[in-house]
Amino acid sequence: MRRSLAGVALAVTSMVALSFLIPLGALVMSLVKEQGVTAAQQRGAAMAPVLALTTDPDALRESAAGLDAADHLVVHLPGAGPLGRSKAPAALLERAQRGRESISQEVPGGWVCLQPVVLPGDKVAVIENFVPEAELTRGVAESWAVMCFLAVGLIAGSVLVADRLGAKVVRSSRRLAQASRALGLGDLDARVEPMGPRELRDAGVAFNAMAQRMNELLAVERELVADLSHRLRTPLTALHLASERMAGTPESARVEAAVCELETELRAIIAAARTPLAVGPMGQGLLGGTEPPPGRGSGGPGGAGPRSEAAQVVRRRTAFWAVLAEQQNRSCSLDITQEPTGIGLSDDDVAAVVDALIGNVFRHTPEGTAFGVAVVRTAQAVELVVEDGGPGIPEPERALSRGSSTGSTGLGLDIARRAATATGGSVRVTRGPLGGAHIAVTFTLAAPPPSGHRSRLSRRRRR
Repeated sequence: MRRSLAGVALAVTSMVALSFLIPLGALVMSLVKEQGVTAAQQRGAAMAPVLALTTDPDALRESAAGLDAADHLVVHLPGAGPLGRSKAPAALLERAQRGRESISQEVPGGWVCLQPVVLPGDKVAVIENFVPEAELTRGVAESWAVMCFLAVGLIAGSVLVADRLGAKVVRSSRRLAQASRALGLGDLDARVEPMGPRELRDAGVAFNAMAQRMNELLAVERELVADLSHRLRTPLTALHLASERMAGTPESARVEAAVCELETELRAIIAAARTPLAVGPMGQGLLGGTEPPPGRGSGGPGGAGPRSEAAQVVRRRTAFWAVLAEQQNRSCSLDITQEPTGIGLSDDDVAAVVDALIGNVFRHTPEGTAFGVAVVRTAQAVELVVEDGGPGIPEPERALSRGSSTGSTGLGLDIARRAATATGGSVRVTRGPLGGAHIAVTFTLAAPPPSGHRSRLSRRRRR
């Protein structure tokens, strides 16, 4: 925009300057020429009274020299030669003498003025005054140079003013764009100082109001989620009491462990809901210095970003679901690679994916349906596979859309898709060897952490 404004100012000012310069230049040249010719005619008119008094050549030469020191004033006496160097053509002299008319005409090398004078005896003398070309253009070049200098100064000034105005507009636009990008990347404190033209100032004020309103709405939403999650504590308390009454039975320890696990997850949900912004790649809105909520894994050593060993998390969560599978007479197979499976997600994010996929098996297949979990390591990725022997998913593409699955919220597959996308991976839904759904979630491998991070992580684990 800045360059465009300067170009517009240059074009407009140049056209205006040319529209004035060309007529002014022609007018200056015409005026100088007219002044030279007028001066020559006046010298000829001053010589006419001298001819009326005397025709002595010496007196006439003396008078001509007094009127024109450049010897351009020539007197043509009848029956005698010219008194000086004549530049007028013979035909022109004869015309002036016979027609007794004053003639002013351009000739090679300049301009000539002929003025006839009637002498006693009806004889006609002609006064010739020659104006050289240099006299006709004296001062024209200097005048043109001054006008061109003024025009260039005017153009440069207008371009400079347009550039300054454009710079102000561009600066305001860039700051507004930077603040918009920062807000889009999750910096909810991004604001812009309104400046520049009125329209851009209004845009800056509107942007600040929008950002403030977003903060207010997000705060209300977080509190609402926290309140809704907190309401689950009442049934949890009832479950605790029920597990205490079941003390001594074979199921009491199992129920108590499940209740404790549920309470831990509930506390984590409430803490995460009250965090200013979701932390981790799946939140897509990292804020510098934000700590993970209590009870949730950081997933990254030494503050180097989220990192998780997917195989370990899958093994742990599958063991949790295996207890419920045993109660429902489901056979559960587990095949996990022994190679490193570090990915750029936190442990809780990976656990959420595993719980969502295995939970779908329990919710959408009848009791006794077998399922399997596998973790496969490739050169550049880690693949988590969950398959079952149920009826399968009739519309895989639609199932991956949040909330579009028939009879389901669609959140489970959406969680898996967002987790895979956060690492540059993908999700595929097909029919597996067991006859039911075959869901493969691909995570891109993360770069190995520095050696210093490994040592700190090992010390932390020992503690």
